[in-house]
Amino acid sequence: MAYNICKTAIIGVAEDCLKLLEYHLEKERNDRAAKTLETMIENVKLAEKTGKTPCQSPGYPVVYVILGKGYILNLDLKRVLSSVIQRITEEGYLRPSIVHPLTRKNTGRNVGVNVPDIEILHDHSLEYMEVIFSFKGCGAELFNACKVFTPAEIGRNSEGIKRFVLEAVVRAGGGPCPPCAIGVGIGGQIHQAAKLSRKAISIRRWDDINPEPELASLEKELYEKINMLGIGPAGIGGDTTCLAVKVEWAYTHTAILPVVVNFHCWVARRARARMHPDGRIEILKW
Repeated sequence: MAYNICKTAIIGVAEDCLKLLEYHLEKERNDRAAKTLETMIENVKLAEKTGKTPCQSPGYPVVYVILGKGYILNLDLKRVLSSVIQRITEEGYLRPSIVHPLTRKNTGRNVGVNVPDIEILHDHSLEYMEVIFSFKGCGAELFNACKVFTPAEIGRNSEGIKRFVLEAVVRAGGGPCPPCAIGVGIGGQIHQAAKLSRKAISIRRWDDINPEPELASLEKELYEKINMLGIGPAGIGGDTTCLAVKVEWAYTHTAILPVVVNFHCWVARRARARMHPDGRIEILKW
């Protein structure tokens, strides 16, 4: 099962991502930008038709395991998931890109110490267990930004946060392979904000609406302002710089507010499987 989820994740892109590319193509007024979006969509469909990956970069593997009510794990999850990623790599679907952080020696298997990153989450509102494979490109990772705000820096109506996000997008330009999905983690301490920023663009649909009204409003405002910057697909100009902005939060200490901006390129390689109590397994592209 884990092998099938992993392989599904890396071939083509998630369904919500493709829909957003097609939506923005219809709205795009810049001819060069529209042609770029057309090429991206064609690339995705060709990858799915041929069973290939849409980008040569394998990205960095994060696996989210969401345990519903009554579910307990009784297996060596790291061993199982590592063996799956190693097999997928050996079969040629992923380029070996995971290295020792200091020596830079390539493992040749896309696994290593603390790779894949495995996040265990609990949601007792669910009657099933869910496993999500997410491969996020690391070219985009170079442009991520973080800041620990003082209360005074937040500003009225969170203007300080909005400015920080927009400045990060301007600095990034075409570097993170726009149109991007942008995850923003707010609150906790810096490590929690970083996790939230990745979770926001890995677990949620990119076309959903945040159930928290304040966050939904912030996501919409940032999305609209980012697409007014004119950076465009691949940085060549146009209306489509951003496919989505997703914000996740945690309560924080009165003296601080950590904020992390996390760029995801347009290639949304992720898939999920739901395991039901009756033994049924659903593999979903999103």
